[in-house]
Order: sequence, then C-alpha cells, then structure tokens
Amino acid sequence: MSYTGAVRTGGPAAVRELAALTVAKVSVGPMDNNAYLLECRATGQRCLVDAANDAPVLLDLVGDRPLHQVVTTHQHRDHWLALGEVVQGTGARTAAGRADADDIPVTTDVLLDDGDTVQVGELRLEVIHLVGHTPGSVALLYEDPDGNPHLFTGDSLFPGGVGKTSGAEAFGRLIDDVEHKVFDRLPDETWFYPGHGDDSTLGAERPALPEWRARGW
Repeated sequence: MSYTGAVRTGGPAAVRELAALTVAKVSVGPMDNNAYLLECRATGQRCLVDAANDAPVLLDLVGDRPLHQVVTTHQHRDHWLALGEVVQGTGARTAAGRADADDIPVTTDVLLDDGDTVQVGELRLEVIHLVGHTPGSVALLYEDPDGNPHLFTGDSLFPGGVGKTSGAEAFGRLIDDVEHKVFDRLPDETWFYPGHGDDSTLGAERPALPEWRARGW
C-alpha cells in the first residue's frame, strides 16, 4: 500500500521509502502524537524525531539496531514524554532548539540553531527555527536529490493552519516565520510531516495562508 501519512494510535507504522531515506511514522499517546524514525538507506544510521510518548512502542520501532540521535522539535511535554526511556534504552544523543532545551528535562547534547545541519548517515537535514508555538521550535528539511523536499514541522505547521500560540504577538511571529521561511522558499510539492495527525503538502495549504493570517490562529 502506498504511503499516505495516515496512522492511528495503537496501529502499525506507515513506512515511506525514498531513494536515499526511509521514513517510518507512528502515532503514540492520548494526544495522537507523531514520531518519525528516519534512516539513511546507504549507511543504516537512524534518527528519531520526537520521542513523544509510549516508550515501548518507540523502542519496538527502533528494534535492536543502533539509534544515533533523537531530535525534539519543541519543549512541550507531549513531545518528549518518552525521551528519557528511549535515550536510556538506546544510548542515542539528543538534540533540540537552543531556546527550548532548558525546558526539556533530559539533557540536550546538541543545541540547534537556524541553518544548522542534522546529519543522518550520508544525509543532511537543515534546521529551520520557527518562533511562535514555542521560542525554540525547529523544523527539519530534507532536500531529496531524486524528488521533492520533505519537511518535519513539529507543532508549527499542520494541515489547516499553524500551531497554537499564546496570543496575537506569538501568532504574528509564527505566521511570519512559516510564510517566509517555509512557503516563500519551498515549492508546492514539498511534503510535510506534522507533530499530530495527517501529513499534507505546501501546495494543498498555500491558498489558505491569507485566511490563516486574517483569522489570527
């Protein structure tokens, strides 16, 4: 069955095989959090995006092979509840946005800034800092040399809008960052993988940007 990005808590992982990268997506916990296991197909090196919840499920997904790194997209606890157990069980290094790291109660080994690179084997994922949902939220951009860009957005971008913010000022920061750092830069074919729920493409969401800005959420 072709990959659609639709998963449910307690269900199997959805696996997408790109030319150089494999993406395995699972939903965990009562808030339908997505976790993504990324694997470089050439080297087998792997990175988990958001050890969100339900450590046994995530450790089963990882299996007996090494896990190199866990990237936490932002400081909200539903995105790191299983981080301690996953790190303890795998020995993986941790990474998170610099401005959020102090609020994640597992030591962050690598502080991420805008424009940094997360290396997964031979593959590079660019860090995009998106302010507004939290001060240090990060997205990860994989530019597939044989296809379209792929973007892991945490809670900064969903099908239907940007992530929840604390008020008008934070919303303004987030919609500006998402519009200028993501939509202005990347093509419609960019596939994005959010922190909850189904995936989408920038092309499917782009026409609604003025509506999102006008409604203020």
